[in-house]
Amino acid sequence: MVNTLLLILYALIGVVMAIAGIEAFRAKDNPARIGTGLFWEIMAVIFAFGTLMPAMVVGVLVVIIGILALFKQIQIGKIKPVDGAHAATAAKRLGGWVFVPSVVLAVVSIGVAQFTKLGGQVGIGIGAAVSLIVAIIMTKAPGKMVYNDTQRMVRSVGAAGILPQLLATLGAVFTAAGVGSLTAKLLAGLFPTGSHLGGVILYCVAMALFTIIMGNAFAAFAVITAAVGIPFVIAQGANPAIVAAIGMTSGYCGTLLTPMAANFNSLPVALLEMKDPLGVIKQQAPIAILLLIIQIGLMYFLAF
Repeated sequence: MVNTLLLILYALIGVVMAIAGIEAFRAKDNPARIGTGLFWEIMAVIFAFGTLMPAMVVGVLVVIIGILALFKQIQIGKIKPVDGAHAATAAKRLGGWVFVPSVVLAVVSIGVAQFTKLGGQVGIGIGAAVSLIVAIIMTKAPGKMVYNDTQRMVRSVGAAGILPQLLATLGAVFTAAGVGSLTAKLLAGLFPTGSHLGGVILYCVAMALFTIIMGNAFAAFAVITAAVGIPFVIAQGANPAIVAAIGMTSGYCGTLLTPMAANFNSLPVALLEMKDPLGVIKQQAPIAILLLIIQIGLMYFLAF
């Protein structure tokens, strides 16, 4: 049941990407429309049929995407802007209720994950579908507008859309290659075990720093937990569940501080047409550092 629903959700994502590819091919004002269209069509195939294809085929497709990006053949181009008049009218009419779809997304996703056997991934997919329906009903947006705005958001992501998947995979590759074990041996000679606070600080800060380098806390988690979390924190008697949860949150603090997290920190710069490419990160930095300090305190007091 769960796997079937996941396949359906991934297939729907593939359909959206395939349509983005068609629109990219049609964008004659984009000098890289062929490469951009190929990018989205390849992404559509991977998302819709990835589990049905040999891993080698998927790997070749990912390499092709990398080649397209290397030769700068993936460009956003000109995308039809938001209907300003409709947006202004809807904003005035809705006011604070404009945030309802976002709240619905969160509530439905958590509800499905917590109170059913479908899990978090299916929960997010169902929550996204429900919130989209709620948004359409609330804004009274016509079908053509929904289509245009969906394509505008999808195509605005560009090559950054595949970055989270690649970075998460990279974390698994690092773990399989023994990077975590090697890092643990190096750190063991520099930071002696035995101090609860010292181990917690080392683990949380390492999670944030490695996330800054990798751009994704999922990629950092596998490596840093094996290298630091287990020998320096869990082995000292800490609760593994609490350590893992707060360790991941510590990594998210690093996400707020890195341009490598393109979909979080670079995409808003492009969408908002900000002059400072690091503008989003500069605004988030003080909060990220404060949150990291809080995570250190929470792990120290709750895990032991």
